[in-house]
Amino acid sequence: MVSEKKARRALLWLGLGLLVLFLISFSLGRYGVPPVQVVKILFTRFVELFAGRGALSRTWTEQMETVVVNIRLPRILMACMVGCSLAAAGTAFQGVFHNPMASPDILGASSGAAFGAALAILLGASSRTITLSAFGFGLVTVGLVMLVARRAPGARLINLILAGIMLSSLFNAGTSYIKLVADPSNQLPQITYWLMGSLSGTRLPDIPLAFLPMAVGLLPLFLLRWQLNLLSLGESEARSLGVNTNRVRLILLLSATLITAASVSFSGMIGWVGLVVPHLCRKLAGSDHRYLMPASFLCGAAFLLLVDDVSRNLLAVEIPIGILTALMGAPFFLYLITRKEEKL
Repeated sequence: MVSEKKARRALLWLGLGLLVLFLISFSLGRYGVPPVQVVKILFTRFVELFAGRGALSRTWTEQMETVVVNIRLPRILMACMVGCSLAAAGTAFQGVFHNPMASPDILGASSGAAFGAALAILLGASSRTITLSAFGFGLVTVGLVMLVARRAPGARLINLILAGIMLSSLFNAGTSYIKLVADPSNQLPQITYWLMGSLSGTRLPDIPLAFLPMAVGLLPLFLLRWQLNLLSLGESEARSLGVNTNRVRLILLLSATLITAASVSFSGMIGWVGLVVPHLCRKLAGSDHRYLMPASFLCGAAFLLLVDDVSRNLLAVEIPIGILTALMGAPFFLYLITRKEEKL
């Protein structure tokens, strides 16, 4: 059992760790930029938003500024946003379903997004249209899942999981068929690479487009985090404490689904973040969602940022992020579930 004092301390260290990793990430890459220059460039850009260009003198080259602001800044921000969203969604799904194996793709948002992206690539769409198609199909898939669960008899939560599995299988089959008929010299490699996950194509205009749905979804998860504690007590207990369990579950599921669809549409298929990070945060901040949810925000952002740093610096050729999250997440998860002193 983690005390409140220890949980607050964990949040502080996670926040500091994320800040340090955020700044270090700007200096990593084929073109080295000293950390001092990184801080100066970012600070100058921030000041110039309000005072106008030329407000401060420059001690760096134009190439340094281009690398930091136009290439690394959007990628680093997107890594933090996607990692935060996937970890928060995983925490919400695990809390709502009372299942430590629940992950952000449990309702089929990832499978629907993958189908939407593959279909857009097959039709020769632009990168922005591919992103919008992935986002739209991700939301449509979850809408179908909820419609099926509502019409089916029996327990609503069980129906949601079963409908998610069935529709995920359906859209996975559709994606496989698209890969079968895609042009093997052009479209198939593009689809395959998108499915492996990457942040290499992120540009500054993508940040506000991704931030809006992610912020809309993350805010309810943060505000309702204390009600997740009440849901874990059981249906009757939560109702006796004045919680409208059906409404709270619906808001949490819709919010987690929204940020999952937004994340997958901009980054491709990235697994394990929403499954592993919540368990790691429980070790650090405990199971109280008042602290667990913000810890997932910070830890998820730091985890995916670290993975992205490894992805673009380990080899001469960039490694897709989805491969690295599996390579790093699976052994770590095995370590967690085999620890004898505490079970998941």
